[in-house]
Amino acid sequence: MNQQVASQAKAQTAEPFIVRRETQIAAPPATVFAFLTDPEKIVSWMGTEAETEMHPGGLYLLKGIHGRAARGTFREVVPVHRLAYTFGWDGSEEVPPGSSLIEIDLIERDGGTLLCMTHSGLPTAAQCESHSTGWAHYLARLTLSAVGRDPGPDVRPK
Repeated sequence: MNQQVASQAKAQTAEPFIVRRETQIAAPPATVFAFLTDPEKIVSWMGTEAETEMHPGGLYLLKGIHGRAARGTFREVVPVHRLAYTFGWDGSEEVPPGSSLIEIDLIERDGGTLLCMTHSGLPTAAQCESHSTGWAHYLARLTLSAVGRDPGPDVRPK
């Protein structure tokens, strides 16, 4: 019986599949926030079409990520400081819309912004790895776009 209780406790405290990324961006938090929320600015670094309704319960929609569309709902919107929204892929059984959570905090630091991102609720190690690769790629593009540089064509590594 004690072994079963110990196994259940271990299962409850096991770390879920989470992607964490931090990147320093040489732009103020208000600028970075705009590149995360303004559809015209979003598509400068990710996707080909975006729609955002910037309030809790509002829509997050991003199309054109290698032929796919991502969709979710905003949970928190704290202008220039924090975003939290659900996330998933249209037509995906493994990561459907609303099945994971993206949290982004913007911290003023060293004359720019430290972006701290957590993507939780991913179902498998393979999905965690895939999303980790994607976030590394897109945050590098955001870092360029937010300072007025062209990140070039979106050729994501496989």
